[in-house]
Amino acid sequence: MGKTKRGKGTKLVAVADRTGLPIAVHTASASPHEITLVKDTLAERHVAAQPTRLIGDRAYDSDRLDAELAAERIDLIAPHRVNRSKAKTQDGRALRRHVRRWRIERLFAWLQNFRRVLTRWEYHVTNYLGFVHLGCIRILLRNYF
Repeated sequence: MGKTKRGKGTKLVAVADRTGLPIAVHTASASPHEITLVKDTLAERHVAAQPTRLIGDRAYDSDRLDAELAAERIDLIAPHRVNRSKAKTQDGRALRRHVRRWRIERLFAWLQNFRRVLTRWEYHVTNYLGFVHLGCIRILLRNYF
């Protein structure tokens, strides 16, 4: 498929704290899978402390990602995909925390209130990321003051 026919776009990956406030935001091309963007997103966090748990959706069900994050003492909580061929690694106790994933969805809903973040009008991704950071700053200021 030619370059003009395949999908274009920007993927916005974020990490939020337990209240839904942004900790890290990363932008990338829309073509790579989410599990390849986790390390870059954690590297761009705004706080010094590393998260102890990451809650993701079914797309984050990867044994390789789980092993990489376990080496950094981060617990990955993601439900298993339906077509998983290997043995299950998550038990029901950890998956009960998956119901709190709505907080990251709320962060994305807050970011979608800003028109410059909702639709990427900028040609350069650094300009778009700047507007995403401004949106995050506004969210933080609204919740702290």
